[in-house]
Amino acid sequence: MLELAVKSLIACLLGAVMGSLVLGRFRGVDIRELGSGNAGGTNALRTQGVAFALGVVIIDIGKGWLAARWLPQALLLGVPLDASLDRQWLTGACALGVIVGHVYPVWYEFRGGKGGATLVGAALGIDWVLLIPALAVWLLLVVLTGFVSLGTIAAAIALAVATWLVLEPPSIALTAAFTAAAALIAYAHRDNVARMLAGNESRARRLWLFGR
Repeated sequence: MLELAVKSLIACLLGAVMGSLVLGRFRGVDIRELGSGNAGGTNALRTQGVAFALGVVIIDIGKGWLAARWLPQALLLGVPLDASLDRQWLTGACALGVIVGHVYPVWYEFRGGKGGATLVGAALGIDWVLLIPALAVWLLLVVLTGFVSLGTIAAAIALAVATWLVLEPPSIALTAAFTAAAALIAYAHRDNVARMLAGNESRARRLWLFGR
């Protein structure tokens, strides 16, 4: 239990390293005070441009990958590997932890992003094939509706389903972790959903098939 607790905590702290806020310090901006007020990659793109947003996405995907790929197997000083601990449950806990840390970053007053890029990194750390259906669903919905937030929510759900259908053998632990992550990401987008229902949500018009 010590290994599970310590590595889950490290994953949360790793998730709290926000790419947009770290890079924003070098530029002298806090993007939570700009645009939508969110600390994620979409708001970074809209308010700071492509290069800044690319750096944000690389950091946010990278920490997801580290949490799911490296952390479960890492040898930590004073934390012995627990032979009785199922590695998939540990991996799932680390993957979920890094997303929780991203959405509610302890370093930044618990005001973080919405978890999409970090979820991609966690899935990439487990098996890149999981991203194929998720990215397909995201692209389809963004092209048809123009709503990036709707595509992100649906992609997170698709990823949870793919975790059960694609991995061999199916993993209850990882499916449970990604289902919880999808629920968290949907909750983090609650304001976007409200704006969509009210007809006030911004659209990605360059990707939206009917945007012209």
